[in-house]
Amino acid sequence: MQQSITINLNDGGQFEIAKPHELNKLNPKELLLYSTALCAGLTLRRLAEKERVKLLKLEIKMSGELDTDKVEGISKFESFNISYNIECKHIDEQSKVSHAVQLTTDKYCGGLAMMRKIAPLSHSISIVSVEVD
Repeated sequence: MQQSITINLNDGGQFEIAKPHELNKLNPKELLLYSTALCAGLTLRRLAEKERVKLLKLEIKMSGELDTDKVEGISKFESFNISYNIECKHIDEQSKVSHAVQLTTDKYCGGLAMMRKIAPLSHSISIVSVEVD
């Protein structure tokens, strides 16, 4: 059974959980996915700021495959996937954003490092730009 959580960066620069989920109604497995997505988002946002790139849109979906057909206390994650959907302003910013995602995923996000100790972690990246110079 797959569990997944999506977070979005809002106009105020804060992360929000995407509907239909509500933070206070998540089960412990979903909370683990949420906290990992949030860790990745905060890390990525900081790295993008260091590169002087403004993220116009950032959506992160963290999912995990459980070894049971329904969520139970004994359920264990068999694998994880994190997907980044990003929008930036200029096409020349895409390489900087891609590099920031790689650093987030492979080096700087402690939450993702922890998840790798539980089960294999894969990731996907989608970056678009709205202006071309």
